[in-house]
Amino acid sequence: MKSKKQKKSSAFEKFATHVSKAAGSTTAFIGAFLIVVVWAISGPVFDYSETWQLVINTGTTIITFLMVFLIQKAQNKDSLAIQLKLNELVASNEYSSNSLVDIESMTEEEMIIVQKYYHRLSELAKKDESIRNSHSIAEAQDQHERKDKNRTKSRTRNITKK
Repeated sequence: MKSKKQKKSSAFEKFATHVSKAAGSTTAFIGAFLIVVVWAISGPVFDYSETWQLVINTGTTIITFLMVFLIQKAQNKDSLAIQLKLNELVASNEYSSNSLVDIESMTEEEMIIVQKYYHRLSELAKKDESIRNSHSIAEAQDQHERKDKNRTKSRTRNITKK
C-alpha cells in the first residue's frame, strides 16, 4: 500500500512502462512476425503494388517512431532507479568513495580522471599480496605510501645491523 507521501505515477509513465514490457514480450514478437508474414502473403493479392508496400513501410515507421519515445521513458526511469540503488550502496559502505555518489553529473573528462584513479588503484592492488588490502583510492594511496616507508625503514635497520 502506498503512503500518502508517495506520488502516483503519471498516466504516461504507467502507459510507457506497460507498453515497454509488452513490446519486449514473446507475444509481441510473434504478433509482429505474423503481421509481416500476412503482409508478405497478401503481396500477390494486391499485385505487389506501391500501396501494398506503403502499408508496411508507413505502419512500421509510425510504430518505431512512437516506440522510441515510450521505451526511452521507461529506460530513463529504470536507469534512475538503478542509479539510486547504486548510490545507496556507495553511500552506505564506509570504505567506498562518496565522491562517486553523484558521478553521473560529472563531465566525461572528469569521469576519465576518476577512471585513471581506479586504474592506479588496480596497479597498487597488484603490488599488494591481497587485493583486499585497499578499499578506496585515497586509502590505497595512503596505505601504499605507508608500506613504502615501512619497507624503507626495514631496509635501513637491516643495513645498520650489518
